[in-house]
Amino acid sequence: MNHSTQSEIIAEGDSSSGKRYLLPFILVVSLFFLWGMAHNLDSILIPHLKKACNLNNRQSTLIDTSVFFAYFLMAIPAGMILKKWGYKATMIAGLLAFAFGAFLFVPAANNLSYITFLIALFIIGCGLTMLETSANPYAAILGDPAKATSRLNLAASFNGLAAMVAPLIGGLFILSGKSHTQAELAAMTEVTRNNYFLEEAASVKTPYITLGIVLLIIAAIFYFIHLPEIKTKSIDGEAKGSFFGSLRHKHLRWAVIAQFFYVGAQVCVTSFFIRMAQQGGGFDEKTAATYLVIYGFLFTAGRFAGTALLQFISSNKLLAIYAVISILLCLTAILGQGSYVVYALGAIGFFMSIMFPTIFALGIDGIGDDTKPGSSWLIMSIVGGAILPFGMGSLIDAYGDDIQIGYSIPLVCFLFVLYFALKGYKIAYK
Repeated sequence: MNHSTQSEIIAEGDSSSGKRYLLPFILVVSLFFLWGMAHNLDSILIPHLKKACNLNNRQSTLIDTSVFFAYFLMAIPAGMILKKWGYKATMIAGLLAFAFGAFLFVPAANNLSYITFLIALFIIGCGLTMLETSANPYAAILGDPAKATSRLNLAASFNGLAAMVAPLIGGLFILSGKSHTQAELAAMTEVTRNNYFLEEAASVKTPYITLGIVLLIIAAIFYFIHLPEIKTKSIDGEAKGSFFGSLRHKHLRWAVIAQFFYVGAQVCVTSFFIRMAQQGGGFDEKTAATYLVIYGFLFTAGRFAGTALLQFISSNKLLAIYAVISILLCLTAILGQGSYVVYALGAIGFFMSIMFPTIFALGIDGIGDDTKPGSSWLIMSIVGGAILPFGMGSLIDAYGDDIQIGYSIPLVCFLFVLYFALKGYKIAYK
């Protein structure tokens, strides 16, 4: 549902879309894939660093907290940077910060320093904030306003592709398949134990060095390629964009709330997927990682399928249908037994795949010059990924390491998404 009468899109030096927007759109799509890699590698890092740094569930979720709290702190600065520098420069800055954080994994692993890992992840989160604050609205408004939701879902499909690629890479190059109980660790000599921890931590270096190099190459391409600077202008010609003023749009406020809970749900589901596959499905670490790849495939398939379905079903209706199914699948994960629990989690990946881009597009729909500050609010709401997984980890620890009870948190999150899809998305015209 789009209301193109509310604003018009202006491209510098060009009044047409089509071919002129094709290359910029392809480049922006690459960013969706790259930050998808960062987030989905976190799903590997959580169980991996839990071993390497000998952490409990709550401590391991600080990986998510570091990344997503950066979104909260950087959302306003990122919006200011976007407003002052424009889309292209903001994207390049985000890529450079992302790369710097990736390279910090080397000293973190060498010194077996969990704090350094968290600092590196926080810096990566700052870079991702700048990328998402600029790339999400850029993809949405880069062309026909009537196709903004479909365009954003198409771009986000490549973010979903990373949900399949990242676990595959992580399973091959990061996870060792070795694990020891606390009793076995206590029985080791101090030298043997430390060598085991260092060996586990060292496996992250090559993947993150490679990622950092790729990011620098992409940043260089963005620097040398011309991107049209897209501007929004209200039909009355007045500039009304402001950070707090953008919240006068009721549907944007509800989108921020829905996005907070959706991101929290997604991070909860993925962060504990491997642990759930081990505990609920009885799989070993490597097999669990394989199921995480399947989960990523279903997430990706859901993005492409959702993009196709949006040609026939309004975005809010599809969002509502997917939210209801996700709620039922969460109940299956909580109450079920054996491998069916893992199958339910995989299916959740399919049905929650369209939620972020759909909520985002509905939230900025028809807000004109408030698009950039509105995007900052929606990116800020990603802090749900910092808060809710920490709560889930605490709940799991409180119930004696029962992973299944923790999935009651994403269940509640999907209830908020359902409300937004049914009522909160509606634009209130004055």
